[in-house]
This record gives sequence, C-alpha cells and structure tokens, in this order.
Amino acid sequence: LGSSQLGPSCLVSRRRTPMFLSGSLSSPLHEMDASLCSPKLVATTAAVLAAGTVAVANKPASLGFASAPSPTVRRLRSVQTTTIDTELAAGIAAAKMEVAAALGAGMVPGALASLCLGGAAALTASRARSARQTRHAVTTRVVKVSTKAAAANEPQTPELESNAVHVAGDASLGFECETGNYHTFCPISCVSWLYQKIQDSFFLVVGTKTCGYFLQNAMGVMIFAEPRYAMAELEEGDISAQLNDLAELRRLCTQIKRDRNPSVIVWIGTCTTEIIKMDMEGIAPKLEAELGIPIVVARANGLDYAFTQGEDSVLAAMAAKCPPLPAPLPASPSPHAPLVIFGSLPDSVAKQLELELKRQGITVSGWMPSTRYKDLPSVGEGVYVVGINPFLSRTAATLMRRKKCKLINTPFPIGPDGTRAWVESICKALGIEPKGLEEREKQAWDSVKDYLEIVKDKSIFFMGDNLLEVSLARCLVRAGMTVLEVGIPYMDTRYQAAELALLTRTCKEMGRPLPRIVEKPDNYMQVQRIKEMQPDLAITGMAHANPLEARGINTKWSVEFTFQQIHGFTNVRDLFELVTRPLRRNKSLPEEWQTFVKEGAAPQLSEA
Repeated sequence: LGSSQLGPSCLVSRRRTPMFLSGSLSSPLHEMDASLCSPKLVATTAAVLAAGTVAVANKPASLGFASAPSPTVRRLRSVQTTTIDTELAAGIAAAKMEVAAALGAGMVPGALASLCLGGAAALTASRARSARQTRHAVTTRVVKVSTKAAAANEPQTPELESNAVHVAGDASLGFECETGNYHTFCPISCVSWLYQKIQDSFFLVVGTKTCGYFLQNAMGVMIFAEPRYAMAELEEGDISAQLNDLAELRRLCTQIKRDRNPSVIVWIGTCTTEIIKMDMEGIAPKLEAELGIPIVVARANGLDYAFTQGEDSVLAAMAAKCPPLPAPLPASPSPHAPLVIFGSLPDSVAKQLELELKRQGITVSGWMPSTRYKDLPSVGEGVYVVGINPFLSRTAATLMRRKKCKLINTPFPIGPDGTRAWVESICKALGIEPKGLEEREKQAWDSVKDYLEIVKDKSIFFMGDNLLEVSLARCLVRAGMTVLEVGIPYMDTRYQAAELALLTRTCKEMGRPLPRIVEKPDNYMQVQRIKEMQPDLAITGMAHANPLEARGINTKWSVEFTFQQIHGFTNVRDLFELVTRPLRRNKSLPEEWQTFVKEGAAPQLSEA
C-alpha cells in the first residue's frame, strides 16, 4: 500500500468497499520516509482517512432496520448522509490542495498523493454501496418505524396494496415475492428417502464432487455400506465435451445392471448438468433399449427447484411411466372409482392412512411411488388421485394432463384438522358419507393437551424451506398460535387452494390475523422482520438457527419436519413434540443460560 506504484484504482478494484480504510491509519505512512512529509500534511491525510472510515462504516448502518422507512426517517437519514458527504468532500479538497503544494515543492512522494486520491475513490464506492443497499431494502410491504417525530408530526403511512389471491371464503390472503432466489436445502437430498422407499431402484446422481460430498454428509451413509445410489462425478473432460456423454453413461449403467440388476435406474440431474446442457432425456431412451431396464430422468437442480421439489420432479417423471388402465375395466369389489395416492411416506404411516380410509369404506388402489417399481399403479381417465404433501404440484399436473386423472383438491393430512379435511374431501369426491371424523379429530387434539398449553398464545415465524409451511401454519393456528409470516420457496396457489382456504377459515374461527405469505423470501429482510416482531419461535433453515438463537429467538430446523413422521391422526404427538421442543428446552434452563450473549457485555478487542 505504501509503494509509489499503487494508484487509486488498485485501492478499490479488488473489493466493493476499500477495506484499507478500516485498518491502521499509520500503516501506509509508516512505510514512507517521514522526513519528506510535513507534519501538517500527515495530520490532514490521517483526518481524511478517518473521515472516510467513518463514512464507509456509518452509511450502511444508517439504513437502519426497516424495509421501507417513513418520510421523516428518510429525511433524517438524508441529512445524516449529506453531512458525512460534505465533511468528507471538504476534507479531501483541502488534502488535495495541500498535496498539490507539497508536490510542487518536491516535498512528498507520489504514494501519498495516491493515498489521498484513494479517499476520493472511497467516497465514490461508499455512495455506490449505500445506493445499492437502499434499493435492496425496499419491498412491497411498508414496515412502520416507531419514531417519536413520525408519531407526533406525520400521519400513519398506509400499507401498500399487495397482489391478493382470493381463496374460498369471505377473506383473501396477500402474496408477495421478494428476491426470486431459493434459500433452501439442496433438492438432490430427495435421494435419501426415495431410494429406501423404492426398494428395487438404483439412483444415479450426475454431478460434481460437491454433490457427492453433500449426499455423503447429509445422509450419513458410509461408502462401504454400498447403498442403492451412486455419484457419477463430472470431470473436466465431461464439462469441456471431450468425452461422450452417451458412452460414459452407458459404461456406468452397464456396471450397475451387472452388479445390482435393479428394476429401474433413476438419473438425478444437478446444477452442473443444467449449466453444461447435458441431454439426459435424449440419452435415456437409447440406453433403455440397449440395457432393457427402465431409466427415469428427473431434474433436481437447485437452480430451478427448492428442497422437497426434488421428490416432485422424480414422481412426475415416474407418473409418465405408470401403466394405462386396461381397456375393459376389470370388475372391482369396491363400490367407488379407483383411488391412487401419490407422495412418499414411510410404510407405517402409509398403512395408518389406508386404515383411516378403510374405516370410511374406501379402498386404495395404489400408491406412487410404490415399494417396488414394478407395482406402479395403473392410471387413466376415471381414476381419482390425491396428494399427500403440498410440494407435489408438478406430479399432480402430470397425472391430470398426461394421464387424464381426476385430482381431488384437498388440504393435506398434517395435524388433526388437516387429516380430517383430507379424509372428508376424498369421501366427498367418491360419493361416500364420512363417519366419526369429528370424534377422531377431538381424540387427536386431546392427546396433545399438554403441548397445547405450551404453544397457546405464542407467535411463530416461518422463514421457508420445505414447502410444508402453509400446512404447518394452519395446524398451529388451530392449536392457538399466531403466525406472523409464512415464508415459502414456491407456492402453487391452484394445487394448494384448499389448504389456503382452510388456513383462512381457521384464522377467522380462532380470531387470529391472516399471516403474511412471502414467496421466495429475502433472508436478509426476514432477519430484520424477525428482530422487529420478536416471535416466540422461528422455523428456519440450519444456516440461520444459531445466529437467531444468539439473539434470543427460539428456533427449530425446518428440515426436521421433512424427515419426521407428522402425517395422520396417530402422529400428531410427534408433530407437536418437534414444535414445542425449543420452548420446553429454554424453559428448563437456568435464567442465565437462556441467551448466548450476556446483557451489557462489551466485546473485548485484542490489541493485535
């Protein structure tokens, strides 16, 4: 930094903010000959650098906490920023004059001139960064900033109108979209439960070493265990098109057939296969004909799909391979039309839901995915299909459009109220009068009375990860909680129309406000809203759990709701065990252990 060859462009080109300003002010001056610099010039330059440090440090912080500040706050910040800019510009102008005089007298090297010019570059970078963050902070929602000046002198700022999606009932839910990015777990993790569900399958994930490391760590499966999935690691030759994709995949699939002989091979595409435009859909039919094994191609890249949508992509590809109904329909002892349930659940949970339907006189014709690929159900016109999870919208669309099935639009069997509504919707579609469901729901709620006392009148905030957020929010509102916000990576309002209608009706019956639903939420803005609202519990991804806990916010990992058995009447206690665990844990801790940060403790900075 002290070299005379370094100009102002070198000081700011490598970073958005000139980080040299936050270091020791004496370090660049120390490396130069102090005899060539006048004391006044050194003092002026140090003052300019100090002003630049203050400006760079204070401008982002001056954006404050709100998403869209009130006019008073905007004026106050404008005055603050203008004052800083004026002082910094005046200091730089004075320094330039001093440097010009010193250069004319031959008293100062060129490095010090570059250093002062770097202050001007710092001012420009600081302004640009401040403008970027100001634009980034504006969302479609007006967050009221409580300042005394605004309360005393200005009327309340009206909230902006958001795009309202009307659902059944006399109320509507407002939907907003913030960044357009996915902040979720990787969708290729669907392999972890699908390869266990489909017992005669083999999953081949085509990606890089990063994908392999993720699967190895996320699923905790050792290499020597030889599970029924593998990684086809792309190397430089694959990415640069020096190797033939067809030949490489033929070699791998031939080895899989020889060693494992599965009934189906499922190719999972990743981000890398999307970027290099690998034609997996075009290669699969050729290898199917050669090997005599069905090959299902599913895209599960994190560019286009959220966490649980990886399963949706696999099931949609399998739905296209379901056998058609035989031309003359065989005589069935069931008095109703065929019913197929789609969605992956553990066998024990699937059996429990089948028994609930059997109590109503309904026979399930098949599940997709089935335990064995060869047992995929026959689908076609006249077959009713119903989903088990709210993230299976692509599978539902495939069954309706390509297979001409009839979709039963229903809430999902998560929580006692959702399970009752799910069974009732199926009964209504098949022309059967439901019996005893009100008693079953009451028994399920009675079994978790101790947990209901814990969550009563508590508030909850969903950051969004696994697309189960709307169903969980509806269940917890019925349990007595207030849902402040429902963040969700992707929302198909047609597939979840019945769930949204039930959420609206539940909020009205329980006297709770309708939650704010944010699609593809911006994590930065969500953290600001959490700090403002101070919820009793936040359902969040693993990346934000510890930082929020350190700030006194109880958290629960959203990924746990994906792997836990929470469907049906019999698993209600497991569901509320997850929800209440952080509340019960902190309640049992000593008072001094309930926060990670000690009140009033100042950070200790080392001299080094």
